[in-house]
Amino acid sequence: MSTLLLTALTQIGDRTQILVAALSIRFPNRAALIAGCAIATAINCVLAAYAGRLVSEWINDDARILFYALALIFAGIGMLAWRRPIDLLENWPSGAFLTIFAGLFIVQLGDKGQFIIGATAARDGTAEFAMVGGWCGVMMALLPAIMWQEELARMLPIKTIRKIGGYGFLIGGIFFALKAWRII
Repeated sequence: MSTLLLTALTQIGDRTQILVAALSIRFPNRAALIAGCAIATAINCVLAAYAGRLVSEWINDDARILFYALALIFAGIGMLAWRRPIDLLENWPSGAFLTIFAGLFIVQLGDKGQFIIGATAARDGTAEFAMVGGWCGVMMALLPAIMWQEELARMLPIKTIRKIGGYGFLIGGIFFALKAWRII
């Protein structure tokens, strides 16, 4: 559940959500867009969760907690930092499914959500739960972007959500780092 909530929050106003909204304006085939999102996100979640499980076998409990803390801190920094403009894939000659699948897969590689999924899998040792929770969280953020496109930005206070979420991630990350170092 924590992975679901954390990954959903990291995607609000993120490059992935912006890309999906832009592509849903360009391509009216929502079924192809949703399928492309679902499959690209599932592959990325599987990669992250099993990488986290693999890492967990090499490190001790304190290092796992510190890894989780760093994922939260970097997610917080990412939510607060300036975002570079995203390529809206306007020159890609492929159709809706392939464009959103490939574009989203590439954008999600090394994304905040992927690190949170991997760190949760490493911390808890439950790659499957981290994977499913992460996939659901990302899809919870991307489906409204497909359905409401730019209206979503008017409906949600995205800057406020990103600021509060960013500071929340930083505080949570610092808490877990202090816990890993046995300061608290």
